[in-house]
Amino acid sequence: MKIVLSLSLILCSLCAKGQQVAVKTNLVYDALLTVNLGVEVGLAPRWTLDVSGNYNGWTLSHDRRWKHWLVQPEARYWFCDRFAGHFLGMHLLGGQYNIGGLKNGVSFLGTDFSKFSDRRYQGWFTGAGVAYGYAWILGTHWNLEAELGVGWIYTRFDSYPCARCGRKLAENRPHHYVGPTKAAINLVYTF
Repeated sequence: MKIVLSLSLILCSLCAKGQQVAVKTNLVYDALLTVNLGVEVGLAPRWTLDVSGNYNGWTLSHDRRWKHWLVQPEARYWFCDRFAGHFLGMHLLGGQYNIGGLKNGVSFLGTDFSKFSDRRYQGWFTGAGVAYGYAWILGTHWNLEAELGVGWIYTRFDSYPCARCGRKLAENRPHHYVGPTKAAINLVYTF
């Protein structure tokens, strides 16, 4: 409880100055039915720390699954003022997933996503990446932000023959992924 109180006091003291804290939602994730929330805190005149969390716990029609949770902290360097204009970011990410029954024919940089059509994968992941973004000021407190990131993800997973089947095809298999790690169009409210 003391940690929560201390963190609240620190965040409130940061709010006392203009544009020190922002809350945001990623409209891309919203469109994909993934609940998400981000908080960004000013650290220095051109540096911020952005932390976002995402959750999707739904089973879609026809036994399709894209269940996951993800936490993604990112240090950002702003070329002009923070919360406006161009920025570069360095992010970490981690979470868990349960994905299957998603019909597609995509194979990208050594990862065959078409396997999600006939199999279910359940596991955890961690990774890191770099990103570029731009923030447009819409009003006194509102911004719109676009960002793309690439990087590396390491995952370990179990696979199953279908979305509902319980018999394992593979257990604790590793996989390295290189490619996009972040895609965001954020609606941002700054304090």
